[in-house]
Amino acid sequence: MKLLPGFLYRFVSGKRTLYKDLYNLLGFAPGNFSLYEVALSHRSSKEKFLESNERLEYLGDAILGAIIGDYLFKKYPYKTEGYLTEMRSKIVNRQQLNDIAIKMGLRKLTIYDKYNSFLKISQIFGNTLEALVGAVYLDKGYNRTKQFVHQRIIMPYIDLELLESVEMNHKNKLYGWANKHGKVLEFDLLEEQMDNGRRIFTVGAVVDGELICSGKAFNKKDASQIAAQQAIELLGLGEK
Repeated sequence: MKLLPGFLYRFVSGKRTLYKDLYNLLGFAPGNFSLYEVALSHRSSKEKFLESNERLEYLGDAILGAIIGDYLFKKYPYKTEGYLTEMRSKIVNRQQLNDIAIKMGLRKLTIYDKYNSFLKISQIFGNTLEALVGAVYLDKGYNRTKQFVHQRIIMPYIDLELLESVEMNHKNKLYGWANKHGKVLEFDLLEEQMDNGRRIFTVGAVVDGELICSGKAFNKKDASQIAAQQAIELLGLGEK
């Protein structure tokens, strides 16, 4: 498929809405529009002529990490390396980025298999956000990408004071609760299935032999963290 220069997409009826949505989301006019189409395209997309966003996700992850690291380094000149590393991890972790992406409206814009019920509740939208950062970097360069991250991600969605008190490792928190109350906590692999060439793992949080809840993800570690987070909410441990 022959791709058009970015400015021409404003005049192609099938692209006008997406172009307008991207303009509103980014705060500037896309240059190389095809980059952003790729950034929005999950590998499950039925639009087979579009490349998936995995390579842009890889690039965006690196660029976003560098921008966040720079921001924290300058904002906290007297904090230790350990503090800065932990805060950056809290900002760019899967769940946090997914929540931000959904608030930004990327669930609506992401091109993926809408009939796959798992994808609708998965963390692919955070991956889309990383891919979008990668697209902005390739399209506009580092300085504009830094401006985009500051104005459209950090300022409206990142509460640093709140993040300081957030428990990153949900499994550790749940293990602490279990030890304190004499409970036996285990994380069991309940199911492993294939989806578009990738494995999906379902891991259950089991307390004293009883399945409390489960989490799904593309690796066991993330699935167990999701299960632990849900268990914490169900057990009312979130504010403790």
